[in-house]
Amino acid sequence: TLDVIEQVEDHFLDTEAENVDAMFGVVGFSFIGQGQNVGLTFVRLKDWSERTRPDQSAQAIAGRAFGRLSQIRDAMVFPIVPPAVRELGNVAGFDFWLQARAGQSHEDLLAARDQLMGAAAQSPLIGSVRPNGLADAALYRLEIDWRRAGAMGVSAADVGSLLTTAWAGTYVNDFLDQGRIKRVWVQGEADARALPEDIERWRVRNATGGLVPFSNFATGRWEFAPQGLYRYNGVPAMQLQGTPAGGVSSGEAMAEMERLAAGLPDGFNLSWTGLSLEERQSGTQAPLLYALALAAVFLSLAALYESWAIPFAVMLAMPIGVLGALLGAWSGGHDNGVFFQVGLLAVIGLTGKNAILIVEFARARQQGGEDLLTAVTEAARQRFRPILMTSMAFSLGVLPLVLSTGAGAAGRNAIGAGVLGGTLSATALGVLFVPLFYVVVRRIVPLRARPGSPAGAPAE
Repeated sequence: TLDVIEQVEDHFLDTEAENVDAMFGVVGFSFIGQGQNVGLTFVRLKDWSERTRPDQSAQAIAGRAFGRLSQIRDAMVFPIVPPAVRELGNVAGFDFWLQARAGQSHEDLLAARDQLMGAAAQSPLIGSVRPNGLADAALYRLEIDWRRAGAMGVSAADVGSLLTTAWAGTYVNDFLDQGRIKRVWVQGEADARALPEDIERWRVRNATGGLVPFSNFATGRWEFAPQGLYRYNGVPAMQLQGTPAGGVSSGEAMAEMERLAAGLPDGFNLSWTGLSLEERQSGTQAPLLYALALAAVFLSLAALYESWAIPFAVMLAMPIGVLGALLGAWSGGHDNGVFFQVGLLAVIGLTGKNAILIVEFARARQQGGEDLLTAVTEAARQRFRPILMTSMAFSLGVLPLVLSTGAGAAGRNAIGAGVLGGTLSATALGVLFVPLFYVVVRRIVPLRARPGSPAGAPAE
């Protein structure tokens, strides 16, 4: 394990010396558990100001390390990039458990896991998939003949007590030393527990006070077995983690993993966990939330205009801004992620604001006695300058987000590209299509005179 850690250090400190500032490794501990065959390293990159090229990003460095470290035959090494937002787990990507629901053995579950990882390695939508658990390893199995031990007066409690005390250590009590409380532990000498064969040197005291050698009732042998058996929701399972390929969203990668898991033998099921489970549960609620938001906007406009028809002229203009936001994100190569959706809400609000300005003035002029075409034309001409000035100011305000670089630039670019594209389309096309939508709505639902209003004065 130490040799593998040193190979990893050589790669980052020598091959990536231009990008890596420092690193340190830990042997015997990892996020997947503790053991003599696990390790962990932390790599500290140089400051953003010193890594200005695209090939010096954390993702690019991790990608090169994955190809180089995969050539190590003595271990499985996986470079992991931390999530962009802190407190959202240790790694970015997706997280799931592969469950054996039909009572399959550990070997069957292990074969299904390897089959799924092999299929994911060939998928263009998946960047990498790695197991998140202690791998099977060589273990020393101690088999005790309890009938023979009982015939010699040795109980199971006597055997367990000796093994625990001699090999693992047992806490006895505390004592005071120079004003500090220290613990007393009892454990066998190091040279008496260095090898598995040393267990034959130990003796267990039986019920009559005699000492019985372990070799009289116990035998040992080496075997390849799991270091831990995991369950998820009470079902035998193995945890896997992965990352999407470049330009692929986590939702698309999760759907691809579900498709690959469907090709496994019967009885194996994929179950999401952690943030991936929350993403799966909340992703199906997005259309409902958007529908409720649009319904709230429609009802607010209906109360503002005291009409069920005029709000449609405003609502029909919102897809124009959405189309511009999609084009802006597509031109910038951004995914449909959380940052883009935040910008999309801002674009919808800006588009609705521009439409409300034109519709409000057109409605007031038509109620003042002007015909429909004249009212909407004058309203568009009258509000063109305010709409243009506010949109230009807003576009210049989000321009730094589009041109942002450095740490966290990906999120700012995603928001800025969508907002800038939506603002430009809502300004350039909105002033043309909003009057058209208002005329269409008014042709379908014309103004009606209120009872008691003067002749020639139309009203709702």
